[in-house]
Amino acid sequence: MIEYNSNKQIKIEEFSTPFEMKMDAENRWVKLSKAIPWDELAMIYHRSLSQDKGAKAKDARLVIGAIIIKYKLQLDDRGVIEMIREHPYMQYFCGLSSFTSEPIFDPSLFVTIRKRLGNEAFDQMNQEIIGKALGIKRPSEKKRDKDDGSSDKPNKGKLQIDATVADADIKFPTDVDLLNDSRVKSEEMIDELYSKLTLKQKPRTYRNQARKKFLNFSKKKNRTKKEVRRAIKVQLGYLNRNIKTIDKLLDNFEGKAFPLDNKLQKYLFVIQHVYQQQLEMYKQSKHSCEDRIVSIHQPHVRPIVRGKSGKNVEFGAKIDLNLQQGFARINRFSWDAFNEGTDLIDCIKEYKRVNGCYPELMQVDKIYLTKENRKFMKENGIRHIGKPLGRPAKQEQQTAYQRRKKRKESAERNHVEGTFGTGKRKYRLDEILAKTARTAESWIAAIIFVMNLTKMMSYFLLNFILMIFCSLFPFQVYKNNLPQNLLYPRLA
Repeated sequence: MIEYNSNKQIKIEEFSTPFEMKMDAENRWVKLSKAIPWDELAMIYHRSLSQDKGAKAKDARLVIGAIIIKYKLQLDDRGVIEMIREHPYMQYFCGLSSFTSEPIFDPSLFVTIRKRLGNEAFDQMNQEIIGKALGIKRPSEKKRDKDDGSSDKPNKGKLQIDATVADADIKFPTDVDLLNDSRVKSEEMIDELYSKLTLKQKPRTYRNQARKKFLNFSKKKNRTKKEVRRAIKVQLGYLNRNIKTIDKLLDNFEGKAFPLDNKLQKYLFVIQHVYQQQLEMYKQSKHSCEDRIVSIHQPHVRPIVRGKSGKNVEFGAKIDLNLQQGFARINRFSWDAFNEGTDLIDCIKEYKRVNGCYPELMQVDKIYLTKENRKFMKENGIRHIGKPLGRPAKQEQQTAYQRRKKRKESAERNHVEGTFGTGKRKYRLDEILAKTARTAESWIAAIIFVMNLTKMMSYFLLNFILMIFCSLFPFQVYKNNLPQNLLYPRLA
């Protein structure tokens, strides 16, 4: 059942505490709580809940507030609950009317929330945040359905797009390590099945011998290709023997319930798939295969070849991100590698659906400037910062202003790279600790959502400073030098 208190938020002075203290209205959590459109975010959250089934749900603001605190401060699930329990300002931020020393909810609820919310829900929340910050009124669903793609409004705004990888928290995978992990897990399954049977003798696994050979190999600093190949062959043999043993033990449970729980059953399927992939690569002397598994604990993670210095291959989800005046949205989320250049047209159309017009300038990398994309942008009057195709034309005479403008527009594309850096360094976008594909998707989307909230607060502060500056001095003197889209986003 859904619960949400939509009453007007109390003033910070009315927040009661059991000890004498004066609540500061200028506290960062108080300011942030006033800027967030709680009612709109609560409606989005409620769509993921059952309307009339199940136990009484926690208040939507309480849940969303806890999510924001978690990813803004980079705390673990238990740490978030303890932090809120000890902090009166955070309790006010989460919608409580008075201080309490009791936990707001059990930390395990975070896992359920991450399973419930995905990139779609957080993207809708991002649209609400961006709309409030930039003064954009979202069109109704009926108008979106009737939209045929044409636009009477002139092109306006800049759009930056690029892709990155949100690295999963796994150890660097090697073939021998992966086979050893699979072997150890298969031995655990054999022990579990043997404990449920009455056999005269326990099946042999040679686990001590297999572990000794693996340790002897792993301790070598310099390994030749021949030694690596021999180690793979040895571990393949042990793993094959264990899989056959598991199949024989399972035959004793014919006509009965499956003896392994869901977790071990999933591991069994994964290690069988790992064995088939590694055997195929060993026989064909290659190092890649389709949908290659790099971790038995997170089998959804795939290797993404990026070709960057120091890190040629990354392991995680690949996201295609667009940036509008510093606010980010995820265009595409995938665990498999993809060509981000094919997403440009869809991204431009989505920009038009949200803003009511096409962007005036696309600041993108060369991979997005395909012939098809160039043709679409030309037909819709959209400029881009890339070089034209074909033989270079003769040097055109450009004014100093045109040269300066071209350099500035090309340099502005780095803003999306800066967003990636902020997400990975400050919000740990390069260390996703969630274990399943669904919870990892929510984890990544929540980081982008919190980054937009932080950007919104700095955006409001900058607008406030510029408005004071213009009120103290004649506006006509500075109007050509100040960014008008920051002063009046609705008129930009």
